[in-house]
Amino acid sequence: MNSPLRVGLLAYGAIGHEHNQAVAATQGLTLTAVCDTNPERIAAAQELAPEIASFGDATLMLDSGLIDIVVISTPPNSHYSWAREALQRGIHVVLEKPMALTAAECDELIALAAEKNLTLVVYQNRRFDRDFVTMRRLIESGAIGEPFAYESFVGGYSRPCDYWHSMSDVSGGAIFDWGSHYLDQILNLFPQKVAHVSGVNHKRHWHHVTNADHAEVRLTFDNGTTAIFVNSDLAAARRPKFYVLGTHGAIIGEWDLAAEPAVADLPAQIFVYKDDGHRAQVELDDVTPYLFHQELAAYLLDGTPMQVSALGSRDVVALMEAAETSALRNGMPEVPRLLAR
Repeated sequence: MNSPLRVGLLAYGAIGHEHNQAVAATQGLTLTAVCDTNPERIAAAQELAPEIASFGDATLMLDSGLIDIVVISTPPNSHYSWAREALQRGIHVVLEKPMALTAAECDELIALAAEKNLTLVVYQNRRFDRDFVTMRRLIESGAIGEPFAYESFVGGYSRPCDYWHSMSDVSGGAIFDWGSHYLDQILNLFPQKVAHVSGVNHKRHWHHVTNADHAEVRLTFDNGTTAIFVNSDLAAARRPKFYVLGTHGAIIGEWDLAAEPAVADLPAQIFVYKDDGHRAQVELDDVTPYLFHQELAAYLLDGTPMQVSALGSRDVVALMEAAETSALRNGMPEVPRLLAR
């Protein structure tokens, strides 16, 4: 292909701006269209890309013939329907997380993409965070021996926003919101088979929204390794972002508390603890900007494999579904049906 692949953005919020910048910086991609019901967001997109076509109706953009790829940034409960519409029209699909709200919907989308010989992938952007990339390198290098206990946390004590993120019928719930990122990280770190998963949801204080106030997911792998994810709006004392125990040391990812109120958006400070008690801070690895988009272009143009796969993102949804089922049964273990391992 000599001409770049044409990209359309379906919904343009803060993440749409990020995709706009990424497409502009990626050889092989060009932004040609944007769709949003808010004219101010269209105008914001055109500040970076003034030549793009604008639409207030998503179907019109999909039918325009102006795009080869659509990036879908609508709320999660509409991911399945818009991805299906795009794939049926022969358009490659990039979805914001989660892929959909059920594994069955994910399976249908994956099958449709295969039938149409199209790419379907989820923008698992937290896979490329500097703190996570650094921690993964340390674990893979054997810096703490064999990891056997892992914890990740996001949250604090604060009133949840009133937007769709906080409404379980739209977002999928507290487990689905941040869990789409953190459980993807866990599956990326640990290749073992998941034996079972359990989940807990607490609804105790913030009654203006329907997401749980505090959610926990525990994965147990078939070799006994455990991984826990916690998302809480009732954590007056924060846990570390990452806490990993290995047979010869530990890794802790400490929040940068000076970054309030945007603490979750900045990388953690990574510390390695050796088995002799020595503690050292590790400089964060450099990460190539917009690497996901570069990998997407390379895959579509010459078949170079991507780090993120549709099956992997589908399995994250299956895990979260199983955790939600477990939570309804007071944390009784569920065995998720995973396909990528």
